[in-house]
Amino acid sequence: MSEQADSLPENDEEWRELLTDEEYRILREAGTEPRFSSDLLDVKDDGVFTCAACGTALFDSEEKFESGTGWPSFWDVLDEGTVETRVDESHGMRRTEVVCANCEGHLGHVFDDGPEPTGKRYCINGAALEFESGE
Repeated sequence: MSEQADSLPENDEEWRELLTDEEYRILREAGTEPRFSSDLLDVKDDGVFTCAACGTALFDSEEKFESGTGWPSFWDVLDEGTVETRVDESHGMRRTEVVCANCEGHLGHVFDDGPEPTGKRYCINGAALEFESGE
């Protein structure tokens, strides 16, 4: 789905109409999909991963890597400013949450155990993303 910032849903009811139940649970309620459940986990084609809620381009397939964690992982974002980070102290842990800067949808978390050149691992729920092939 691709929406402009000024046409994003204005309330919870509109978000529920726009998103599937799983997308809503992850993007709006900061849920997590089961490990190894995403169809996007094994995508290796050239293209861009966008926010499933608003269509913002977030990650390039060239920055995707196999982390072994069971979620799509990226070592960098497509463009600076497309995601924001927040402290997440849920579940008795202290992590860094990643959200879409456009719609504030929960995407996943970022960790400092990724590959060079950034050393980052953006561990992202596949249900929070859509893939647009560059081919």
